[in-house]
Amino acid sequence: MKTFTFYGSKFEPLGANAMATFIKRAEATTKQRRADVEETVRDMIADIAERRDAGVRGYAETLDGWTEEFRVSRDQIAKVGARLPGTFKEDFAVCRRQVQDFAKRQRESLIEIEAEVAPGVTLGHKHIPVRYVGCYIPGGKYPLISAAIMSIGTARVAGVESIVSCAPPRDKDGIFGPTLYALDAAGADEIYCLGGVQALCSMAFGCVGMAPVDMITGPGNAYVSEAKRQLFGDVGIDLLAGPTEICVIADESADPSLVATDLLGQAEHGPDSPAWLVTTSETFGRAVLAEVERQLETLPTKDIAAASWRDHGEIVAVADDDAAIAASDAYAPEHLEVMTRRDDYYLANLRNYGSLFVGEETTVAYGDKGIGTNHTLPTAKAARYTGGLWVGKFLKTVTYQRMTRAASRDFAPVAARLCEAEGLLAHKITADVRGARFASG
Repeated sequence: MKTFTFYGSKFEPLGANAMATFIKRAEATTKQRRADVEETVRDMIADIAERRDAGVRGYAETLDGWTEEFRVSRDQIAKVGARLPGTFKEDFAVCRRQVQDFAKRQRESLIEIEAEVAPGVTLGHKHIPVRYVGCYIPGGKYPLISAAIMSIGTARVAGVESIVSCAPPRDKDGIFGPTLYALDAAGADEIYCLGGVQALCSMAFGCVGMAPVDMITGPGNAYVSEAKRQLFGDVGIDLLAGPTEICVIADESADPSLVATDLLGQAEHGPDSPAWLVTTSETFGRAVLAEVERQLETLPTKDIAAASWRDHGEIVAVADDDAAIAASDAYAPEHLEVMTRRDDYYLANLRNYGSLFVGEETTVAYGDKGIGTNHTLPTAKAARYTGGLWVGKFLKTVTYQRMTRAASRDFAPVAARLCEAEGLLAHKITADVRGARFASG
């Protein structure tokens, strides 16, 4: 067994307490060739930009086997909704209410300001909603129904004027029924049966009946994520999200069985989903390792979870609470659970995470499905510099300024001198003429 030192985001040693003993180390040796994904997506975007609807239809048929109409009619939505059980609709309503209520509270915390910062100089900022937003909901092995609430529902609270949503066909009938219901119930104005890169391009460029949007949100596979990256600039995006991650910080006061359950709960997402445990007790870490192996024997999704745990699972034992915080901040995980005697200490001092779940009473699944916080979160260490999707992502904070004639006259020579120092002589003139115009005042 080897001992390692964790490093911070700037690759500076974190000190002696950051020494860590890995009880289990990730064994992944193969990675998807990012260059191939980049090239494939670049070619698809260029093709769709040139051929537009024809390009979208071609990819939809080739990749998803879909040749029917893209836009879903109100009649189709109503028929699907009528077939779904009432309990599903009630549960969905609970989650939507929780997420939107929290988003409303976040929105209310954002105040607009206006202040006279000097005599005659008034500055301010406003929050203006993005006007047109496209929300993508992935299909795949596990259709993320609740993702509709996180993107569409939150955009609605922000005051977005028009929301178009896309989801891939699941079979010959189109979008997975519960997902279609969720898109409509969350508040989408238009729904399209369209998946993958072609869906994002359609929203960005305005294809197959859509108006071009200003911003695209939503998770997806490596190709969808790469498409968002390449389309950024033409449109805004929420964030780039890779395979889901979980980290658990636990000490000997926690239940090894419960910790193992939560690690595997995220590992089932896919064979590339990391699951990490940071503990201040090597004995506890070994107990969790044994529990993971035991639970995998009967886990319904063990084929996926076992591969994920084998290749991306880690258990690391550290000296104390501060070392655990340093280790977790180095991981900068998407989801972070804390089960210790000092949960409040961790809440006060942890810095890098997408969303934090404090105490054994909560779990990532609660956040994923609708306890209220948004589940679209940063991965791949992006939590070092950004949070996840929230109502503020759909708002533009814009500034403005107003001045009296006297204030403009007084500031004119200051601005003019700086413009001259930079060699921007036409800029200088715009200040000089105001100084002269308002001098008599």
